[in-house]
Amino acid sequence: MIRFALVVTLTSSVAFAQSSPAPAAATKATAEDKQRAVTFNEIERGFFLGANAGFWATIVPPADASSSKPFLGGQAVQLEIGYDIGERVSAALFFLGAVTNRAGSDYKGLSNGSLSGDFGMIVPGATVKARLVGFADSQEVKRSWLYARASVGYVFYSPTALIPRSDVLISVGPGFEYFTRLRHFSIGVEANFNFLALTSSVGFSILPTVRYAF
Repeated sequence: MIRFALVVTLTSSVAFAQSSPAPAAATKATAEDKQRAVTFNEIERGFFLGANAGFWATIVPPADASSSKPFLGGQAVQLEIGYDIGERVSAALFFLGAVTNRAGSDYKGLSNGSLSGDFGMIVPGATVKARLVGFADSQEVKRSWLYARASVGYVFYSPTALIPRSDVLISVGPGFEYFTRLRHFSIGVEANFNFLALTSSVGFSILPTVRYAF
């Protein structure tokens, strides 16, 4: 009888031990579950597409002796594709494709008096942005940034009869960018000083911006 009781006790103990997971195995399973858990970045960085559109002014336009040099107001649209190099630096190629400068009949450009009126510019180029100061929100995420931007591009004027030459655009200026809670999107505004090197022309632009990062 005693032997039978011992056999029953040992059999129950073995069955309980097999049915109960070992603490080490349970801990390992929990760690693996945590590793498999999906996590999201608060701010997406990497390849991005951007668009800028706003006010473009030319203070000293390209002009010869036969033309006046008025202040010209206009508008501009710019598209860019680039990449974030860490948190603070971005580099991009841009296409400034719709710059218009509204001018009167007294503006004759470089045409020696043969033509007058408005002119436009098409500018492909490259730009670098350095985020200098970031401001954290209530969750300690730096969503708001002040940055400095520098770019250079090759200018095609239109109509070519009004300004029969190309140019080099150099732009520098500050900006503000806010990374929204939609993760992929940021919005902002930038102000640039624009220098057209080959015609010694100057101007400025104020361009609101929107960006989508992959």
